[in-house]
Amino acid sequence: MELFDLVRDYITDQEEAMKKLITIFLNLVMELELEQQVGATAYERTENRVAHRNGKRSRTLKTRYGDLILDKPEIREKPFETVIFDRYSRVEQALESAIVESYIQGVSTRRITSIVEALGLKGISADTVSNMSRDLDILVQEFLNRPLECSIPYLIVDAVYLKCRDNGRVISKAVLIIAGVRVDGFREILGLKVADTEDESFWRGLFEELKDRGLTGVQMVISDGHKGIQKAVREGFPGASWQMCLVHYMRAIMRYVPEKVRKDYIPFLKGAIFENEDDIMSIAEDLHYNGYLKAANTIERFLPDIHNYLTFPKEHWKRIRTTNLMERVNKEIKRRSRVLGAFPSDDSLVRLIGSILMNINEEWITGKRYLNMDLFLLEKHQDEINRVESSDNSQIGMV
Repeated sequence: MELFDLVRDYITDQEEAMKKLITIFLNLVMELELEQQVGATAYERTENRVAHRNGKRSRTLKTRYGDLILDKPEIREKPFETVIFDRYSRVEQALESAIVESYIQGVSTRRITSIVEALGLKGISADTVSNMSRDLDILVQEFLNRPLECSIPYLIVDAVYLKCRDNGRVISKAVLIIAGVRVDGFREILGLKVADTEDESFWRGLFEELKDRGLTGVQMVISDGHKGIQKAVREGFPGASWQMCLVHYMRAIMRYVPEKVRKDYIPFLKGAIFENEDDIMSIAEDLHYNGYLKAANTIERFLPDIHNYLTFPKEHWKRIRTTNLMERVNKEIKRRSRVLGAFPSDDSLVRLIGSILMNINEEWITGKRYLNMDLFLLEKHQDEINRVESSDNSQIGMV
C-alpha cells in the first residue's frame, strides 16, 4: 500500500486506517520471524538456510480495532512459530481441546462432528487430547492462583451460566467471575469458580481463597442478590459494604410482575433506583396494592443495600453500582463457548474460560485506568502502586 493511500484512509476513516497499518506492521513482524527461522531471505542462496518457505495462509486476529486478516507464513520442514498469535492460540487450543474431548466421549452432536472433521482431528486419541490440555492447564492454574499484589477497594462478582456434563447428564452451572478495581485504578481479573452451591459457606470459602492469595483493602463488593453473599461479605470483609447490582435489582423486581404491565413500571422504577430513591417505596406500595406482593417484598428486602455506592466518590458511581464491568467478559465467554453446546467436563470449562480471562486481564492491566481513584487512596497506597506497576510486566510474561 502506498503511503498516500494510507494517509487518505486515515483522514476519511481513522479506525479502518489503523487496521490496515497494524496489519502491515504485524505481517512485517512475521516476515522477520520467518527469515530468522528459515535462515535466509526470500530466494536467497546461502549456506545458513535451514528450511524453506511454503507459501502463506490467511489467519484472523481479533484486536480492539476489529478482526485483522494476516498472512501467516508456512515453512515446509517445520511449523512456523510467531509471538503474534500466542494469546489467540491459547484460547483456540482450549476450545479445540473441549471439542475433541466431546467427540471422544461420544457426546458430540452432528455440529461437533462436522467441526472436528473440519479441523482434521477425526480419530484423534485420548492421549493426544490430554497432551493438548496439560500445558494449558498449568498456565490457567498459575494465573488463577497467582498472588494478588495490590489493594482492591472494589470487588465485583458476576456469573455466566453454561451447560456442562456432570455424571452423565447435562446441567447448567454458574461460572462465577471475580474481578476488582485496584487502588491504582486498573481492573484485574482475580479468579473464577464453578459453583455447585451458592450458600453462605460457598461465598465465605471463596472470599477466604482470595484473601489467602493476598486480597486486601476491600471496601465494597458488588454482585447480584444470591443468598448468603451479604453475610459472607460482613464476615469476610469487616468494614466493607455489599452493593446490590442495580440492574439485577430491577430484574429481580420485574420477575414477579406480569409481562403485560411491566412497561408501566419500568420507567418509574428505573428513575427511582438510579435518580430519586425517595420514590422507591411509593412504587413498592403501588405494586402491593395491585397484588404483586413478591415484587413489593423484593424492593424492601434489598433496599438497605442498593445505595451503598453513594458513599464513594461521585465520579465512580456509574461504574460501581452495577456489575456491568463484567458485561464484555460474559459476552466473550458465551461467544467462544457457543459452538460446544455443552462442555464435556468441569476441567474443559475452566480451561477455556481461564484462557479467555487471561487474555482479557492482559488487556486490562496494560490499557487505560478504569477509574481515577481519590487522592487520599493514591497517597495511602502510593508505595504499593509503584511496586505493582513494576510487577505487572512480569505477570504478563507468566500468562
